[in-house]
Amino acid sequence: MPTMQPHRFKTISEFHQFRELPKPEHPLISVINLELIKHLYANETSLVFDFYSIALKRNFSARMRYGQQEYDFDEGIMFFIAPGQVFKIEVDQNSPLNQSGWMLLIHPDFLWNTPLAKTIKQYEYFDYSVHEALFLSEKEEITIAGIMQSVQQEYHSNIDKFSQDLIIAQLELLLKYSERFYQRQFITRKITNHKILDRLETVIADYFNSDELMKTGLPTVQYVAESLNLTPTYLSSLLKLVTGQTTQQHIHDKLIERAKEKLSATDLSVSEIAYALGFEHPQSFSKLFKTKTNFSPLEFRNSFN
Repeated sequence: MPTMQPHRFKTISEFHQFRELPKPEHPLISVINLELIKHLYANETSLVFDFYSIALKRNFSARMRYGQQEYDFDEGIMFFIAPGQVFKIEVDQNSPLNQSGWMLLIHPDFLWNTPLAKTIKQYEYFDYSVHEALFLSEKEEITIAGIMQSVQQEYHSNIDKFSQDLIIAQLELLLKYSERFYQRQFITRKITNHKILDRLETVIADYFNSDELMKTGLPTVQYVAESLNLTPTYLSSLLKLVTGQTTQQHIHDKLIERAKEKLSATDLSVSEIAYALGFEHPQSFSKLFKTKTNFSPLEFRNSFN
């Protein structure tokens, strides 16, 4: 059975028409009150936008699949979609739509020739959102909704030479607040973060216990992040905040733990241990071990005698 292609929206107007909304007042930017969306289709295919979407949703009687993550909207939640990213909405036909919130759509052409055209790509949560939505407090919701309404008010006014600059300034403010709230979330969602760390330990341990270590060497940051359904940037940011180390440093620490076990509990030579831990050259292993412990592998082994 052939896989259905995602429904691609090249323009914001096409999305308005699809959701049976009034035609947008500006072709390149729109703020949608989600209470105006009265129904969703039961068999919706995956969707993809050629524009940015920043959404604040609550009480949404559907589930959204984005990357490997599934979201519900019982709480105030934000998520960020960059152009070209695919998502899917799964509708519960037994639940009436009573969602609230706002959706801000920005076509990249609106940002053309402004500093935000480049800096918007540097906001990591356009990657994070594939796996980690932003949960807002009531106060934070009010702040975000207020900015979105300011954008809406500005483009509803008569367009003049100040309009774009004022809207861009509001967008930059929105993105900065979102960045602040994400950093807060790293700290406040400790249970979720510790579950990720527990899974991280399992992924690394399983890899070290398999034949992959000897065959292909140390696991890459990309491999570990994908195993956790996270982006490499998100995982490293989380680890840096919680442990003070990057993912790469964490992998190296686990390697050194395994090396210490083999040096203290087996008669394997340093070269045999190096090969077993995925090093092509024993000298590279000895150099890393010395950097991490201030001992050479032999010095560490001899300290037990």
